[in-house]
Amino acid sequence: MTKLFGTDGIRGTAGVFPLDVPTMRRAGASLTRHLQHELSRPPKIVSGRDTRESGEWLEGAFVEGAFAAGAECRSAGVITTPGIAFLTRHLPADAGVVISASHNEYTDNGLKIFAPTGRKINERMEGQMESDLKCQTPTIYASGAFVDQIRTDDSLSLQRHYLNFLVNDVSPGLTLAGMTVAVDCANGAGSSLARKLLEELGARVVTINCEPDGKNINRDCGSLHPERLQKVVATVSADLGLALDGDADRSLFVDEKGSLVDGDATLWALAQYLQKTKQLPGAKVVATVMSNIGLEIALRSIGVELVRTDVGDKFVLDELLGSGAGLGGEQSGHIILPQVSLAGDGMITTLMLLTAMRTENQPLSSLTRGIERYPQVLINVPVREKRDFSELPLVMESVAWVESELGENGRLLLRYSGTERLARIMIEGPNEALVKGLASEIAKTISDALGG
Repeated sequence: MTKLFGTDGIRGTAGVFPLDVPTMRRAGASLTRHLQHELSRPPKIVSGRDTRESGEWLEGAFVEGAFAAGAECRSAGVITTPGIAFLTRHLPADAGVVISASHNEYTDNGLKIFAPTGRKINERMEGQMESDLKCQTPTIYASGAFVDQIRTDDSLSLQRHYLNFLVNDVSPGLTLAGMTVAVDCANGAGSSLARKLLEELGARVVTINCEPDGKNINRDCGSLHPERLQKVVATVSADLGLALDGDADRSLFVDEKGSLVDGDATLWALAQYLQKTKQLPGAKVVATVMSNIGLEIALRSIGVELVRTDVGDKFVLDELLGSGAGLGGEQSGHIILPQVSLAGDGMITTLMLLTAMRTENQPLSSLTRGIERYPQVLINVPVREKRDFSELPLVMESVAWVESELGENGRLLLRYSGTERLARIMIEGPNEALVKGLASEIAKTISDALGG
């Protein structure tokens, strides 16, 4: 059977294995039993969900299984994924459970589990749970346990706990008086919290897509579709536009001129501020192989090294912790500031960006100036087999030639698709005609060697 846990927990169609009621009950019971074995006491579990219509019954099923197996359960109700990561660390709880499929459409959902450190649970625990979930033995559970365990006043209290952290601890002394911020909440988990946060800091807040109905999460809105937000920023003369995704762990921005600011540009703006204020350990920023070489060149100009990882926030976090770097993220807007939180948090990113704007007394367009987007070409080459490229002399010769042509102002990324028989070629450089020609040459070499 296919592996259930990916780099970001379990994700799939709501109502279909493993995101059906019986399996979620088993998941709750399984997590509880394994935690109980390690702790020798009943574990404490905090849970939350985004705004999908399936969220409440999936969370309910999980809590029923956990409660029946002996866990002490609390629910924060509708809350952001990083909100649960925070609560797990600061309550403290023995595990934090999020029911969300992030930026996916409403028909999907997912299960993500955090450890008390605020990181996701380790692969050993995932493997143990996976074995339990694939077992079809029914879980004995207490009917109605979810209703008995979950109280609205407790959920509001937990949400307030997270909001207080954002207001008081992330950027102490930050005031947004006189600023206008336009926010697109993607009809997701940030729909209530984002407005409260920014208004409590003194901003005038204009919101769109903050009316979730269970089915409109991420639909033509949020960080996946920021076009309407760009228009709103211009209409209301906002100082900043914020676009969240469904569980608010990602954030893209719009500057006061209506221009989109993606994750690369956000990393650039924050890196400059943190480096200037001596808050960037090791003068390093971590990003994935998909970040534009323009970011790397811009960072190099201020004495900051860009360290690249595979795609996925898990790999970014691993490198951040391993290297001691203080800033990392992805082009998609998933930014991690490990000295504040080990989870990507769209609202923490927003507060840090606003702090930089206030401290420097500069608009966002000025803070993002200086990063040049280099042309990028992507080519997929069908292959009959996925041989290690190092075993193909002509391909390696072509690679060496391309890299010499690009020098320090270009980049070649060569890899195989994880799901298809495709070799993927990505080349960036200062000249579009050049990178297209180089990509075609290396594609022909790979096709000659492995073409199917």
